[in-house]
Amino acid sequence: MINHVFLGTNDIEKSRAFYNATMSEIGVGPGHELPHGTVYANADGAVAVCKPANGEAACVSNGATLGLKAKSYAEVDAWHAAGLAAGGTDEGAPGVRESSPGHMYGAYLRDPDGNKICAFAPNENA
Repeated sequence: MINHVFLGTNDIEKSRAFYNATMSEIGVGPGHELPHGTVYANADGAVAVCKPANGEAACVSNGATLGLKAKSYAEVDAWHAAGLAAGGTDEGAPGVRESSPGHMYGAYLRDPDGNKICAFAPNENA
């Protein structure tokens, strides 16, 4: 259903370091570098993290979360750890999310610009 998602950044290099680290942990990358940001793509779609086209500062969307697919609990754990090491902040440690469909295993981060992202894997005990 989704072709791509575009997230704004105010610091391309910080953003690139964060997303290079996290996306590689879920099998996406390397990113395609552009002068105004980076695009991460595979057969499932693309995530672009770039400076806004209108030239204004990027800001966080209230209530928005970008959800990424992971294949296993280990990928979610590695994704979360890589994000923290690359300048992200914790928004929810890895674990089973009882309120998610199928009680999936997931974790949440804020990227260096404050965008909320998560990675989820199917419940391995279901």
